Amino acid sequence: MTVNLKQACTGFEDFLVHSKKSSTNTVIAYTNDLEDFLIFCERIKITSVDQVSVKIVKRFLGSLGSSGLDKSSIARKMTTVRMFFEYLLEKELIEYNFVKDIKNPKFRRKLPEIISDKEFVKTTALAPKLEQKEYKVLLHSAILELLYGCSLRVSEVCSIKTQDIDFNGSSIRVTGKGSKTRLVPVGRVSLQVLSDYKEFKEKCFVNPRFLVNHLGKEVNVKYIYRIVNEYLSNITDIEKRSPHVLRHSSATHMLDNGADLLAIKEILGHENLSTTQIYTHVSIERLRSIYKKAHPKS
Repeated sequence: MTVNLKQACTGFEDFLVHSKKSSTNTVIAYTNDLEDFLIFCERIKITSVDQVSVKIVKRFLGSLGSSGLDKSSIARKMTTVRMFFEYLLEKELIEYNFVKDIKNPKFRRKLPEIISDKEFVKTTALAPKLEQKEYKVLLHSAILELLYGCSLRVSEVCSIKTQDIDFNGSSIRVTGKGSKTRLVPVGRVSLQVLSDYKEFKEKCFVNPRFLVNHLGKEVNVKYIYRIVNEYLSNITDIEKRSPHVLRHSSATHMLDNGADLLAIKEILGHENLSTTQIYTHVSIERLRSIYKKAHPKS
């Protein structure tokens, strides 16, 4: 059976949206990567699924290398192609996913940048100085606590509803990637910050979404990126100053203080333990850095 490659790519995108319930950002990333593969195939006159072979995929891999793309980006694109062919296999449009036998280029994974726990304290202390309006002070403090104190993704922070937070049980019900829900514990300090914000917010606005700006409108991802960048720029010189830095920092600090890796995995909402294990490397690098600065034998 001949299956049009372009139509199959469209079917894969629908599969991500409706069956996998992937986030918008994930769908965009996979779609863009698959578009690169489709363009390559069309350029060499490959228009149907049955025309794609191991040789064709390896040629695509070679073209990515020749384009000067870094190895991590090449690996990501190959992962997308592999997932696409796994989808074709599930739909019985192919008999075997030969792409899974093609190895990604080896590369050293870049360790995430983090701030120290002392720097985070400085970040929260900046709030009254950077923002004179009391509501904004409470809102920004709540955002920082959700990202660092609760280790949440920025998309998860934006989607929290007031009813999702159990102030008596000290937990938040979070909807993560793939619409999967999990319960995340909330510490005493974070809970107090969130409670203070909630009390003030409910005097001003009626909105089921927990985080709303000073106009009563729901806070979005761009707003949080801007706020976090502003705060981090005042306390650290690290290159990346995104909300994810706070999540990375939170996970690393939990590991540094003896938290079990499996427990961290559950808090972060990672599907695979291998994703969480990156923080063990971060901690080792931090120890190595401390050793080099402080040990007389270094």
